[in-house]
Amino acid sequence: MIDTTKYVGPKWGGVINRFMADEYSLSDIDATRYVGTKLGGVINKLLDDTPSKDLGIKMVTPFTLVLVALIGLAAVVAAYRLIFGIGAASNLNDLWPWGLWIGFDVLGGVAMAAGAFLIAGAVYILNWKKYKCIARASILNAFFGYLLAAISITLDVGRSFVIWHPLVMWQVNSIMFIVALHLVLYLTTLGTESSPMVFEKLGWQRALNFVSRIMIGAVMFGVALSLLHQSSLGANYLIVPAKLSPIWYSHLIPYHFLVSAIMLGLAIVSFETLLTGKVFNHKPPRDVVEGLARGVMIVGSVYLVMKVWHLATGPGVGAVLDGSFLGNLYLIEMTVGVILPLFLLSFRSVRTNLDRIFVVDILVILGVLMNRMDVGVFGVSEFASRSGGDYFPSMMETTLTMGMIAFAILGFKLCAKYLPLFPESHH
Repeated sequence: MIDTTKYVGPKWGGVINRFMADEYSLSDIDATRYVGTKLGGVINKLLDDTPSKDLGIKMVTPFTLVLVALIGLAAVVAAYRLIFGIGAASNLNDLWPWGLWIGFDVLGGVAMAAGAFLIAGAVYILNWKKYKCIARASILNAFFGYLLAAISITLDVGRSFVIWHPLVMWQVNSIMFIVALHLVLYLTTLGTESSPMVFEKLGWQRALNFVSRIMIGAVMFGVALSLLHQSSLGANYLIVPAKLSPIWYSHLIPYHFLVSAIMLGLAIVSFETLLTGKVFNHKPPRDVVEGLARGVMIVGSVYLVMKVWHLATGPGVGAVLDGSFLGNLYLIEMTVGVILPLFLLSFRSVRTNLDRIFVVDILVILGVLMNRMDVGVFGVSEFASRSGGDYFPSMMETTLTMGMIAFAILGFKLCAKYLPLFPESHH
């Protein structure tokens, strides 16, 4: 175990060391002594980790400290960006206005959140009960994904302090307005879908009953929003046919975004289920993971056909086989994220082996995230370079992105420890 007294002094280091040794936990703190009986009682209930003891989650670990450090650095960068402007914090410019924050945080983050509407729809609308054990984790993962996207958009727009304007100044003919409205509405919907965990923990039965009554309606609303939102992110690029490389530009790009997001959503839910099983000391539900693998195979096949059709009717196969930088990126993206996973999943021995499915999930995640970076950043490089533009993410951009990923991981870990995230059937 790391002796943190060497780094933060004997007083705070001693406290951290005792937390790391499990001598203390947050549930040992009586919040009523500091914030009063009423609010303190609520906090005490939230910090009671008794129901999740069997998961063996230790909050204060070296990994957690690294996450906290990254979040702290990102907070400093965010404050710097808000004070001194986006030009001072990033390498973005008028010729290259969208970079890492849009390509990875927004396009990638939202795509990774697609698993929520799929699992929620399967459980609450189609009544596929076997997926209920992963519904809460999937929805929570999506909540953090959309939160990451919302923060990135706020920091990426020129005037962050008026980010709320689209809510009251409607521009119904703008695709950006549609994206903003979907983001706000779906983030609210995800919060509603996640709220039963909090109400259960606090014992607020009336609030829990109310949310239970509106849950199916909320899920249906969320599914509709997600279908529109995932495709509208791709629709953003319909207005830049001269900027985006024809390798990725297509009038069908909204559908490319939607189908690839569904494939990624299924893979990320499977990945998350297997990973939490390894980390949080519980057995992953085999039938659920195998079902998700079949879903990835079916949706991935559809996506592959769409991409082949695009090449055949658009730029031609030669455009990706000419040895160019963009052609090679496309080949890597498709090989890693689509062709290799489909080849592996064609074997029953892979579809029924959880470790091999885990590898396939990682390939799909990498491939689709690379697709979003290709479309959002690399795909416009030829146009921007011809116009004299150049871009490489600044250290601050990278730090902020890493900090937000750390925030999502730490937030998920906190919820796993202090909220009923995994039903008993999943233990």
